[in-house]
Amino acid sequence: MKSLPRALALAVLASAAAAAPPASKYNPRETFAPLDLAPAVNRYRSGDGTPGPDYWQNRADYTINARLDPASHSITGTVRIGYTNNSPGALDVLWLHLEQNLYTPESRGTLSQGGRPGSPPIPRGFTQGMILDSVEVTVGGVTTAVKPLVSDTRAQIRLPVPLAPASQAQVDIRYHYTVPKEPWGGRTGWMDSQNGPIYSIAQWYPRMAVYDDLRGWDTLPYLQQEFYLEYGDFDYSVTVPGNYIVAGSGELANASEVLPPLQQQRLAAARQSDKTIMIRDVNEVNSPSTRPTHSGTLTWHFKMNNTRDVAFGASKAYVWDAARINLPGGKKSLAMSVYPVESAGNDAWGRATEYLKKSTEYFSEKWFVYPYPVAVNEAGTAGGMEYPGIVFDGITDKGKELYLVTAHEIGHNWFPMIVGSNERRYAFMDEGFNTFIDIYAHDAFNNGEFGKKRDSEYAPGGGNPADEIIPTILDPDVPAIITAADAVPEKYRHPIEYFKPAFGLVLLREQILGNDRFDYAFRNYVHKWAFKHPQPDDFFRSMDNGAGEDLSWFWKGWFYNNLALDLELVGAEYEKNDPKQGLKVTVMNLEAMAMPFTVEVTMKDGGKQRLQVPVEAWLQNKIIIFTVPTTQEVSRVVIDPDNALPDINRGNNGFVFK
Repeated sequence: MKSLPRALALAVLASAAAAAPPASKYNPRETFAPLDLAPAVNRYRSGDGTPGPDYWQNRADYTINARLDPASHSITGTVRIGYTNNSPGALDVLWLHLEQNLYTPESRGTLSQGGRPGSPPIPRGFTQGMILDSVEVTVGGVTTAVKPLVSDTRAQIRLPVPLAPASQAQVDIRYHYTVPKEPWGGRTGWMDSQNGPIYSIAQWYPRMAVYDDLRGWDTLPYLQQEFYLEYGDFDYSVTVPGNYIVAGSGELANASEVLPPLQQQRLAAARQSDKTIMIRDVNEVNSPSTRPTHSGTLTWHFKMNNTRDVAFGASKAYVWDAARINLPGGKKSLAMSVYPVESAGNDAWGRATEYLKKSTEYFSEKWFVYPYPVAVNEAGTAGGMEYPGIVFDGITDKGKELYLVTAHEIGHNWFPMIVGSNERRYAFMDEGFNTFIDIYAHDAFNNGEFGKKRDSEYAPGGGNPADEIIPTILDPDVPAIITAADAVPEKYRHPIEYFKPAFGLVLLREQILGNDRFDYAFRNYVHKWAFKHPQPDDFFRSMDNGAGEDLSWFWKGWFYNNLALDLELVGAEYEKNDPKQGLKVTVMNLEAMAMPFTVEVTMKDGGKQRLQVPVEAWLQNKIIIFTVPTTQEVSRVVIDPDNALPDINRGNNGFVFK
């Protein structure tokens, strides 16, 4: 099959626009109208979608000491936050996130969930939320006790004196809370297992809100959508009973104090092994020899730099295994999985570390090198939740399901852990982008061991994504991708936040830009915004500039609106009734979306020719007419022969010669 040169084959007749029948909903002036991206370009954010010369963001460094008490299922802790004001203005207040307050009976999240059709029911096992026992703030060397104003899942600290630019405040907090229990814990909680409770601990300390150049303090309440956090260095310690194991974000800094010599040796071996090494196997879970002590407590000490958050799992029930992660440039990391004995087995969590290792290696090779010393997969209560360097996946997941959730959750370390977008406002920038990179990782895993990615996130019916997205496009109640995350009804959450944006990027890569141009532009976006805070329009500008295309028509039709595409092959006839003079093809756009498309001509002898028609053909016209060079009789003409476009009516895409 050969492709024809566009200059030779394409001849769009502008006069044909006048012949478009009233049935067409397509309006070129609306589809290709200018798209004014916001915010306006300034020295903080550049017109090419990259951070500007004066781009700034504030910083939050944390030292945390916490105690997990299984008897009361509670966390008691202290946190010292070093908050650096890199903004050009002084700050009169600081804002904290207290996401544990979601679990109070009167929280906005509790009540708003109950009011949404199709949403999870209001939880019935409430807690008191996060209690701040004391708060002190040090500014300019002066320490002052303060009483924060707690408003739902936020707390405002009114500073005794303003925090000047290029200066730091120290915030010291004592706090406690009760860990919510499955199934109502959501993204964090605890559950029972055969050999004891398993804790998946997140949102476990007061966290600084983001103060940025777009909104100042971004204080959206936690209704159950995700997070927007500042970067910094973390030094944290977790005290647990002596027979517990803790698996946390970052590097374990005191292995010699919390692990017996044999486990230390096995861990060292795992760092040199591409095959999974058992650190504690199923037969050792209840063995006293696997813990330095079975009485009293032990404190596990972790460090993690340049991250926006940390989380951890803790249990006496863990099986534990690990393997080396090989990264570009000769760098190494460590993949680890912890899970109860009931999750063991090669058809289940026995392969979890393999899934984690290979996914991390693929994403690192393709987009950006994984920056953290460890990647952890914990089987527990959350059943699919991501944090920097650690993911919580389902305790009963097996086979393809476990691979899918593992790849997806560790993929979130690229979006939004490395590229620090605002999940609470723009879910598509993490869920959609992450689903997109999952598609190709899935294809690559063990040469396609599990087939194509088809799950609740992407083409859930198991068919052609271009066909499966059509019901979403045709649903008049579907919100646009750009819709605020908390405003998306639960029934549309996966179609709009995962599936449609991911498939949109597939269209860009495979139908509009081509793999090379897309990959360069997308990789450039990732590298330019690594550990920074891009907004949607930064992404759109970055892709336009990296690819060298004005994609306004696509952003507007696919992301800002829910426009449909229906291309009709109206007819085909030989020029001057002579097959040797070429084939004149007429195509009409019946809906509001425009797309480039492929025309395939099948000859009577079975040979085929393809022509790529650019999107610019629709700039002025509802109907386009072009000539395909031919030298013999034609049997069939079809547009979009691979069914790659989300055309709502494929029945009008072909023309057969009698």
